[in-house]
Amino acid sequence: MPIISKISAQKKPGRYNIFLDGKYAFSASEQTVAKFVLLKGRKLTDEKITEIKHYDDGARATDLAARYLNYQPRTIFEILQYLKKHHISDGSANDAVEELKKMGYLDDHKYVQLFIKNDLRVGTDGSRSLQRKLTQKGVDPEISQVELENVADEDWVSVGQRVLKSMAHKVGKLSERELKRKMKTKLLTHGFDSNVSDMIIEAMDLHADEDEQMEALKKQGIKAYKRFRRFDDRKRKSKIRNYLFTHGFSSSEINAFLDGDIIPLDELSEY
Repeated sequence: MPIISKISAQKKPGRYNIFLDGKYAFSASEQTVAKFVLLKGRKLTDEKITEIKHYDDGARATDLAARYLNYQPRTIFEILQYLKKHHISDGSANDAVEELKKMGYLDDHKYVQLFIKNDLRVGTDGSRSLQRKLTQKGVDPEISQVELENVADEDWVSVGQRVLKSMAHKVGKLSERELKRKMKTKLLTHGFDSNVSDMIIEAMDLHADEDEQMEALKKQGIKAYKRFRRFDDRKRKSKIRNYLFTHGFSSSEINAFLDGDIIPLDELSEY
């Protein structure tokens, strides 16, 4: 039966090297040493050694996971991945997760609730984007879906407005229709669904007054003229018409520009 011949402290605080019959056998935490009363001269059976190693591995897993949680909330999947990187066995990692769940430190439902709450407060992600990010963090999609369904459509308005904040200055530079189209595209790329996107844009109150709409028409009309000035008059007008139409201006607005009501046609060459 092996006998503990030496116990020496590691450079890492709280860890000890255990020697049996003059040879290094395993390492253990201060907690493990105290629990199993590991003292020089004590005899250990093979079964007891296995028990000590299993306990120490589990205690180390729980300690690592707890410290990892100190920085910020984590999902169960993130904890398991972290422990795997530290060469913790699957069994010990799962035991640590169960221990932390019992203590209330690990709960994917609460994690999702906090994740959503933070986004509603300062974030810029729509529900679809949040669902995708949570899935990447290993959260069961059903858990995310249930929690996201509890969020009222109106609660996404302030989130979407943060996304669109940088586009508000484009009133008077783009047609109202084009600006709304660009805003919706941006919201969709941030994970908002179509109906919620429309609600957010409506809440922005982007209705340009007549002067702003005319200023946008003037700006885009000049831009179109510069692009197509090399063509003859007929073809140039056709291309300008198509350009302005695709940029959200009505037929009457386009006709007004081409008739010189916005800018006298003889002045366009000066731009």
